[in-house]
Amino acid sequence: MIKLFLNFLIIFFLVQNLNSEEIYGNPKIIDGDTVHINSKKIRLEGIDAPEMRQQCQKVFLEISAIVGFNLKKDYSCGIISKEKLKDKINKSQINCVSSGRDRYKRYLATCYKDKINLNKWMVRNGLAVAYKRYSKDYLRDEIYAKENKLGLWKGSFIRPEKWRKLN
Repeated sequence: MIKLFLNFLIIFFLVQNLNSEEIYGNPKIIDGDTVHINSKKIRLEGIDAPEMRQQCQKVFLEISAIVGFNLKKDYSCGIISKEKLKDKINKSQINCVSSGRDRYKRYLATCYKDKINLNKWMVRNGLAVAYKRYSKDYLRDEIYAKENKLGLWKGSFIRPEKWRKLN
């Protein structure tokens, strides 16, 4: 019985590895959840960043916590998301481990700068949200960013998936 189980595990991991591919190099940052390495288009798996044309709102003036009045202004959250990812990578090489491809033929991957999981880093810092429809991997990181009012969570925004449908 144990031998059968071990054989199953070996086959399982071999099949998993057949679908995965490592992509390494200096990325061109397209937006907060998409990079290109050489000719390969890579979508950061499990996260959804604001679109490049997307506007979000943040508080720029708050008048007394008692009155509870604040003024918000629009900002280009998609551009901010892209720039923060670009700054984090800082012209370094990254390693992306792909689990497959999406319907647009992009590689779906978890990308790393050294040992930093960039997908997780984007969500944990409020620069992207967990893409709950496809993955539950980054839910805790989204909760952390929301509770600590980081990035997008400092103000208000439409989730990128909904924003795409409306625009």
